[in-house]
Amino acid sequence: MNDQVIPFTTEHDSFNSTKPETLGRFVGKHFIYTYANGWHYEAYIRSAYEADFRIHSGLLTGRWVTGTKVHLVRITDDICKMSWSEPTGTCVSLIYDVGTRRMHGTIFFPQWIAKSPKLAIVHENEHDAEMQAYRDAGPTYPTMVIDEFADITFMEDCGENNDSVIACSSTELPEGYASRKN
Repeated sequence: MNDQVIPFTTEHDSFNSTKPETLGRFVGKHFIYTYANGWHYEAYIRSAYEADFRIHSGLLTGRWVTGTKVHLVRITDDICKMSWSEPTGTCVSLIYDVGTRRMHGTIFFPQWIAKSPKLAIVHENEHDAEMQAYRDAGPTYPTMVIDEFADITFMEDCGENNDSVIACSSTELPEGYASRKN
């Protein structure tokens, strides 16, 4: 059995299909979207290798993450896919179609989040060790799989590595922020 772990890398190599030179249309994009199940999320693709997220409604309302390491790949001129795993044990894969303003997300929540979601409602960056401890304590299985389409209700270009796009919890935003449409 091969126990070798291949570390996440931001270098372009045979294990990383991200091609930064093809991602210009997506880097700097800021999205607000609503899943078919009613959950309201926000994402900002800050670079070819990092993204920020904020949750406005759903299981983890108030959770936010900045500078998470992602694997971003261009599928077509209008479609990109972004995937990552979190210290919580959650794994996520999102497909954004900027042409039709639709997206699809698959989220794999470990069982401990499904049972006690309030434990994960934090700015993850400030609680990495705590999230890892919850993950390691488990249970992780069976996972709670959320597989939903969403409408992108707000989309804008904010430039690369803009720390002001997602800088606080959704609970600290002005009323109406997440319901903006364009």
